Amino acid sequence: MKRNNLKAWLYLLPALLFLIVFLVYPLIDVLIYSVEEGYNFASQTYFGVGTYNFSYVLHDPYFLQALKNTFILVVITVPLSTLLALLISAGLSSIKPLRDLFQTIYFLPYVTNTLAVGLVFMILFQKTEYTDGLVNMVIRLFGGSPVDFIDGPYWAKMFVLCFYTIWVVMPFKILVLTSALASVNPDYYKAARVDGTPKLRIFTKITLPLISPMLFYLVITGFIGAFKAYSDAVALFGTDLNAAGMNTIVGYVYDMLYGESGGYPSYASAAAIILFAIVLTVTCINLLVSRKKLSW
Repeated sequence: MKRNNLKAWLYLLPALLFLIVFLVYPLIDVLIYSVEEGYNFASQTYFGVGTYNFSYVLHDPYFLQALKNTFILVVITVPLSTLLALLISAGLSSIKPLRDLFQTIYFLPYVTNTLAVGLVFMILFQKTEYTDGLVNMVIRLFGGSPVDFIDGPYWAKMFVLCFYTIWVVMPFKILVLTSALASVNPDYYKAARVDGTPKLRIFTKITLPLISPMLFYLVITGFIGAFKAYSDAVALFGTDLNAAGMNTIVGYVYDMLYGESGGYPSYASAAAIILFAIVLTVTCINLLVSRKKLSW
């Protein structure tokens, strides 16, 4: 028995070393940086230990704006993308002709480069001296006034960012939910049809409960992914997200390390710890809710 345990630990050793080097050590390093006050990157010195870095970050208007943007992005994109993916997956599961073709088409945005998709969205929404963009052409067609979605008002830029994020994340959710729907035992549906159960009731009382574990998985990973959003905003608004007012928490951390205001790893570490605490809290809440729902 002891020999088998030793073998098991030996097999796990490469993965454990990998986790320690690339996960545990960086996390400890970030925690240390976050409490070192007045850290000088050049001399690798600091003058005290405390919570000043957290106080500075929480009072920084750029961080508060990034926090606001991130929360709006999370609240809008996660529920909408999951709901749309569920509806599309249900539609794909109910048709047989060309099902594989449609699944491939819906999955294409997921394997397309993020920046390439961002350039396409800029062509669709950005106003230039030569054109108002394809979306504004459609708006004018229906008698509306053109809107500068990239350099214009805040609500317009947030709309484009949310639309872009949903477009990017939805294909993976469609793939997962389509597989989940295909795994449901068809005998349940046959029994329900024999009893004359309406389709809507079949969907809410049979389909949704059976695929609920996969739905909660997508919601949890969706929250985590939305809180880590950065490349989506860069693809649309460029690297100077503070000037555009569209920065995210991850973007703020990057700016504090390498941006124009870079060279402040203590502030970046404090912001990263705050983000970690938010994501951990939201994930724990989702897990508690999912356990209660699944236990029912």
